[in-house]
Amino acid sequence: MGKITTESLFSGQVVRFTLNAPKANVLDAEMMMALQSALEETGTDVKLIQFTGAGDHFSFGASVPEHSKENAPEMLRHFHGLFKTIMELSVPSMALVSGQCLGGGFELALACNFLFLDKTARLGQPEINLGVFAPPASLILPLKVGQTKADELLLTGKTIKPEEVMQSGLGTQLFDDQQSMIKGADAWVENNILPKSASSLRFALKAARTGFNQNLSANLDDLARFYTEELMKSHDANEGIKSFLEKRNPEWTNS
Repeated sequence: MGKITTESLFSGQVVRFTLNAPKANVLDAEMMMALQSALEETGTDVKLIQFTGAGDHFSFGASVPEHSKENAPEMLRHFHGLFKTIMELSVPSMALVSGQCLGGGFELALACNFLFLDKTARLGQPEINLGVFAPPASLILPLKVGQTKADELLLTGKTIKPEEVMQSGLGTQLFDDQQSMIKGADAWVENNILPKSASSLRFALKAARTGFNQNLSANLDDLARFYTEELMKSHDANEGIKSFLEKRNPEWTNS
């Protein structure tokens, strides 16, 4: 069993990708490459792509060791490649979120058109606590929740509960538990997606995301360079990653 499992639902009209490395479902290089390959195999008849996590959690995020100065360029290339592929596919996408959905996991969910969650969900961008930042979220959150809320999430690293997710406008539907979420999402898909043309959905998605896609296409590579060539030259970014791996409090020098 690989780090990504693929299910074909509704006679191939929906494809569900499950991050399959519980409990944390960490988006390490192996999982990212597996997800990239799975996305590239998506057929033209697919009307919806779903992302979910095996077990109780969606994903704790990208691998912290892969954030190190030496590994960050390759990690960001793999990770940002997923967002570029999702844009290029232009197939509507849905995240089904239970439990922890943090860092890169939250960014993957943010890239989706629809966010379904249950009451166990906890979402956030904790990168600032490690002395780094989240490139895709830095672009996507202001578009989805406005600059003020985006600043709060990106600069405090706070984790938000489902009710706040819904109030912010990020969530599509909220359910009591994982089982009812999956059942509810299936019913929603049957009513709202399956009656549509797969090709028309792609055209409509490209049109609806004109500004979104332009923003990511224009800025994602620049933020990756900013991360690797400027941020990772700072003492505190390296200290933040190192202290996390060493399970101790960081000693910031503010430089």
